[in-house]
Amino acid sequence: MEWSSDILGADFQSCTLETQEPGGSLRRATLVRYRPAGPATPLAGNGRNHERHDAGQGAVLFLHGWSDYFFNVELAQFWARQGYDFYALDMHNHGRNLEADSIGGYVADLADYDTEINSALRIIRAVGSGGSRESVALMGHSTGGLVAALWAQRHRGVVQYLILDSPWLEMHGSSIGRRAAQAMVAPLARLRPEMVLRLPERGFYYRSISVTAEGEWQLDERYRPPFAFPVRVGWLKAVLAGHGQVARGLGLDIPVLVFISGASANGMVWQESMRRSDAVLDVDVIGARAMTLGRSVTLERIDGGLHDVFLSAPDVRADAYARLARWIKGYMSDDLPQAVESGDE
Repeated sequence: MEWSSDILGADFQSCTLETQEPGGSLRRATLVRYRPAGPATPLAGNGRNHERHDAGQGAVLFLHGWSDYFFNVELAQFWARQGYDFYALDMHNHGRNLEADSIGGYVADLADYDTEINSALRIIRAVGSGGSRESVALMGHSTGGLVAALWAQRHRGVVQYLILDSPWLEMHGSSIGRRAAQAMVAPLARLRPEMVLRLPERGFYYRSISVTAEGEWQLDERYRPPFAFPVRVGWLKAVLAGHGQVARGLGLDIPVLVFISGASANGMVWQESMRRSDAVLDVDVIGARAMTLGRSVTLERIDGGLHDVFLSAPDVRADAYARLARWIKGYMSDDLPQAVESGDE
């Protein structure tokens, strides 16, 4: 394994992870790490640095959403200020791994990501402090949030915290719509799993974040196309199956933090409200589904938040970061007071 300079600049390195498919062919994922060379810079919207804890608190692994890649330098800087090593994984058929013959974003089973996530975590553990304070948080956005939650259920005890940013935990509307969609795609997925569904293209979320449109973020269209990847029936079947698992309850026994926007803005034409709302998911449905994840779930609704709340306007994401810092202090810090035993005053 060799680390090399990453597309994000001098403070980032990346390495290629190769894993084998059941059929024998190789899948390629890319692990990115943040190694700052200079002093911390203030977070957007508040003009000050968050307090940095002692080094060696642990590490964070971030999973991007569908049709996406990791590019949020500010998120990496935030975690470094808290004393955590930051890593992000561009999963196979996404981002840094896309090639001319790639079937962008395609996977027939969300568990197919397990091998590359496991490989990334082994690397993170190997370069960590190795002491008793070492802990790992898994963080996921949108479809990456769904992948992260399902992975955590299958691999209990491997990570200590789960942080989800607008996770895609359910379809719009209700489970009734999901079951209807499952009935439609199941026979197609058996016969032609890579068949493309002809669905309307909506680039509103991209428009809300890209500096070339209404947003402030510099995106590389080679890694994150303005319109999402074509929806293939095998991939949709895998996502719907994941939604069904969440609906039945995951029973996670680690602390879970879920961020969602304060409002949704869906439709077939651009609306100004899409600048300060989730233009992808039904946030009320996601908020309800979040409660099925485990025994200790914190839900934060971010007024004015975009689909990725950490790409929202500066004042909005400053609020999100402040809430994340508060949760870290409450759940992830290693200097928490000891619990009072039963009967003690």
